[in-house]
Amino acid sequence: MWEKTLTFTSTKLPRGTIYHALHQCRIGTLALFEGINDTAYRRQSHPEFSPAGWHLGHIAFIEAYWILERCAGKPPMFPEYHQLFAADGLPKAERENLPPLAKVCHYLDTVRTEVLTYLETAPLDQQERLWRWLVQHESQHSETITFVLQLQRWDALGIGRRFGTGKTPPSLVPTLQPAAGVIEIPAGEFIRGNDSLDASDNERCRHPLHLDTYYIDRYPVTCGQYREFIAADGYRNACWWSLEGWQWLQENPVAQPLYWSADSAWDNHPVCGVSWYEADAYARFAGKRLPTEAEWEKAATWDVATEQQRLYPWGEEFPSTSRCNHDNAVGQTTAVDAYPTGQSAYGCYDMLGNVWEWTDSWFDGYLGFKSYPYRGYSQAYFDGKHRVLKGSSWATRPWAMRGSFRNWYHPGVRQILSGFRCASDRLL
Repeated sequence: MWEKTLTFTSTKLPRGTIYHALHQCRIGTLALFEGINDTAYRRQSHPEFSPAGWHLGHIAFIEAYWILERCAGKPPMFPEYHQLFAADGLPKAERENLPPLAKVCHYLDTVRTEVLTYLETAPLDQQERLWRWLVQHESQHSETITFVLQLQRWDALGIGRRFGTGKTPPSLVPTLQPAAGVIEIPAGEFIRGNDSLDASDNERCRHPLHLDTYYIDRYPVTCGQYREFIAADGYRNACWWSLEGWQWLQENPVAQPLYWSADSAWDNHPVCGVSWYEADAYARFAGKRLPTEAEWEKAATWDVATEQQRLYPWGEEFPSTSRCNHDNAVGQTTAVDAYPTGQSAYGCYDMLGNVWEWTDSWFDGYLGFKSYPYRGYSQAYFDGKHRVLKGSSWATRPWAMRGSFRNWYHPGVRQILSGFRCASDRLL
């Protein structure tokens, strides 16, 4: 495992901050592969996602390409891996033929050693945004690795059983009371987006936006609430589904969320593993709707008392395990009311961590959008076929968490760690 003594005097300075983030992020990534067998390492769990081991090699490939080749001007390292680990190299179905895990770890370590050497003299006044993007790139692939491996565990356990690591600490035992509460968000302007060095291209440009009064649920929809939809034959009644959603259901005949348990002990946890179509159907069943991305972001980040945008729902403090369920610290969902110190200024819970939340908005660029670091990162998905998800999940790394962060998936995807909360135009 790589270790390097660097000439950084403080982790608060740019080089020290980047080194610390790279180091901590890598520790978490490698921890996902501890004790993994060769089958789990190589297996493609779902047609939409590459094997876990491929993501590990891709992390090394991207780091070498953007830092060592593009910035440092070095020749390609391990050119034999280019086709295998480049995003456009092989179809996902052909990525199971991987080198052994030990070889990929060697690739990862060799690249990282060279990267850290370059970091000592890199012109960060020109490159800092790229380095920060690199940490977030690994963070996002680390989360993908998590749910790819979770899909395998789900297959092993069988339908109808929720899986988790069993790491829930006593302080986060489910409270079992059903979640309730609706919050009024008065009409007014707020600031949307993010222009910081950490911001992805799709979060820019930061801009003011006026919204009319609306109402949003204090908590994400819980398993207990969703159970009522199932019991009312929600999956058999077309009246709750959009035309596209009903067609999706006929082509994908399911009767419950992907990550589901019949055990009522999970009733105060957020429902997880639902497609956008399922979330939309439940919202109609409840007499509500899904919030727009802007509505979600205002409820999560705007402090009306100070008329200031918050980076996180609770303020500016970097995510911690006392604020939200993230970074695989628990290894599964927690009760929706488990983190009172993480609520937003309006009083919404779980707007970061636990589960990603579907919104009613299509993914597109804001006014002034400029692709970074390449067009395919975001702009290729401005196709009117991807819905925005906000927040983050229990597996999201802290460097990819903020109220302005935007995730996106096709509305039929349910393999991710996704849930939702409801909104409405009037108080019901």
